[in-house]
Amino acid sequence: MKYSIKFLSLILLLLSLCLASAADRPNVIIILADDMGFSDIGAYGGEIETPSLDNLAANGMTFSRFYNSGRCCPTRASLMTGLHPHQTGIGWMTNPPETFKYDHGPDFPNYRGHLNRDCVTMAEVLKENGYATILAGKWHLGMNKQDRWPLQRGFEKFYGCLAGATNFFYPEYPRGITEGNTHIENQESTTDRRYYTTDAFTDNAIRFIKEENAGKDRPFFLYLAYTSPHWPLHAHQEEVQKYIGKYKMGWDALREQRLKRQRELGLIDENWKLSERSHVAWEEMDEAKKTEMDLRMANYAAMIDRMDQNIGNLVAYLKESGQLDSTLIMFFSDNGACQEGGKLGGRTDPHDLETWERTYGAGPAYGEVWANASNTPFRKFKHYTHEGGLSTPFIAHWPNGIKASKKWYSDPAYLIDLAPTVYELTGARYPRSYAGNAIPELTGVSLAAAFKGKSLKRSKPLYFEHEDNAALMDGKWKLVGSKVSVPGGPDEKNWELYDIEADRSETNDLAKSRPEVLARLSKDWLAWANQVGVFPKPAKRSTE
Repeated sequence: MKYSIKFLSLILLLLSLCLASAADRPNVIIILADDMGFSDIGAYGGEIETPSLDNLAANGMTFSRFYNSGRCCPTRASLMTGLHPHQTGIGWMTNPPETFKYDHGPDFPNYRGHLNRDCVTMAEVLKENGYATILAGKWHLGMNKQDRWPLQRGFEKFYGCLAGATNFFYPEYPRGITEGNTHIENQESTTDRRYYTTDAFTDNAIRFIKEENAGKDRPFFLYLAYTSPHWPLHAHQEEVQKYIGKYKMGWDALREQRLKRQRELGLIDENWKLSERSHVAWEEMDEAKKTEMDLRMANYAAMIDRMDQNIGNLVAYLKESGQLDSTLIMFFSDNGACQEGGKLGGRTDPHDLETWERTYGAGPAYGEVWANASNTPFRKFKHYTHEGGLSTPFIAHWPNGIKASKKWYSDPAYLIDLAPTVYELTGARYPRSYAGNAIPELTGVSLAAAFKGKSLKRSKPLYFEHEDNAALMDGKWKLVGSKVSVPGGPDEKNWELYDIEADRSETNDLAKSRPEVLARLSKDWLAWANQVGVFPKPAKRSTE
C-alpha cells in the first residue's frame, strides 16, 4: 500500500511538472525566404538594408554552417516533416498547377510530386499537442487535389499561394491566392500601397495571431513562408530607387566587398579563397548593359529590403503584445541564390515597368552572375549541392531560451534537425504512426543544445540529393557530385572531394589525391540513398 501511495505521488508530481512546462511552451515562428543567397543580408556580410534581421541576429544567435536541400519544395518537405525529401514523395519537385509533371507513378513512390501520407507535418504534430497552427505564404507541397492543401495537413489557418511562385502585384489563377480552402479572385491591399504579396503574407500572419490571442489560451506555431526574392523580380519603386546606382560597382567589386565584410565578421576564414566568377567580368559589358544589370540587382535588393521591413512589423507586434520574449523565431532561406533566367537575367526589359510587373516566370530575373555574388564566397547556386546551393543564413532568436551571442555557432546543422528541435522545446510527441500509416523515425539532431552554446555531438554525416546532385559531409570532409544517378554505384569521375575546414569555398578538389576517403564516403552516401528512397529513380521526368 505504501508503495502504491508513493507511486501515485510520483505520477502526480510528474503530471504537475508537465502541466507547468506546457504553460511555458514557446510560440514558434519559422520564417523562410525564397531563393535568397548566403551573403545578402547585413548580418552575413551584405549591403542590403536588413535592420530587422540584423537585430534578431545581434540579440539571438547565428549559425555559420546551416544547410537546406538546394531547392524550393524539397526544402519545404524536409522542413515540414523532419525527413529527407524522398521519404515524403518529393524526391524531385512538386507538381505544377493542373499538371502532373513530376508524378512518376506507383513504381516510383518517392517521386510522386506531392507530400505523401507516410509522413506527418509539423503542423499536424503541434496541432495535436495543443498548438494553434498558422501558415501565411508559400505552400508548394501539393495543390492539384484539395487533400494536399495546408488545412488538410494540419494547419488551422492559411493565407497564401499553393503554387511555387506567383506574380507579386497581380497573383492570378492558377498561381493565385488561397485563404483556407477558398481561392480569392480579387486581391485588395491592407496598406496605403497597392497589393503586394510580401505585405499581404505578413498582414494576414499578424491577423491570424491576433485572432488566436483573442479567443484561445494556447501557444501558436506560425510558418511565414515568403516568396521574396524568388522571381519574378517585382518590387515597390520606393525600395528600388534606394538601390539604383549602388550596383554600378559590378559583381566583381561586390563579391570582394562582401567577402571583406564576412572576414571582418568572423564568418569566413581568411584562408578560404573566393570562388571563380561564373560568367563575364563587369568591365566586359557596355554602359547600357551595366545600367540594366544595376537595375536588375536593385529590384532584387528591394525585395529583400521589403521582406525585412515586414519581419520588423511582425516583431514589433510581438513586442507590443508581450509575446516576443516567449517566441522562438528561426529565419533561413530555402536554397542558395537563383541562377534561373539566364546568365544575365533574361530578355524581359526591366525599364519597361508595365510589362515587367505583369510578367510571371524566370524572365524577370537578375542573372547567374548576380546570383554568384549573392552566394559569396561559394560555388554554384540553387539546384546544386555545392556550398552555394545548400548554404543559408540561419538566425535563431528567443529571449527566454537563447542568450545573445556575438560568436558564430559553427557545428553543421540542417533541415531535418528542425522538427526534433521544435518537438523537444514544445514538449510535443512525434508519432510513429498517423492516420493508419507507419511514420519513419526522425534522424535529425535537436538544436536545443546549440541554443545553449553546446555542441550538437552529431554522430552521423549530413546527406543530400537533388536532381542527381549529391553531397555528404562528415567531419572536415565533403563529398559532392553531379550526375549521380546509378543505383549500382555512382561513377567516381562524377565525385569531387573537399576539406571544408581548409577550403569551404571548394576551390581545391582532393578526389584524386585522397581516393580512399572518396571511396569510403561514396559508399556511405550510396547506402543512405538506398535507405531513404533516392533509388529507384525514374530515368527521365514525366511529361504529363
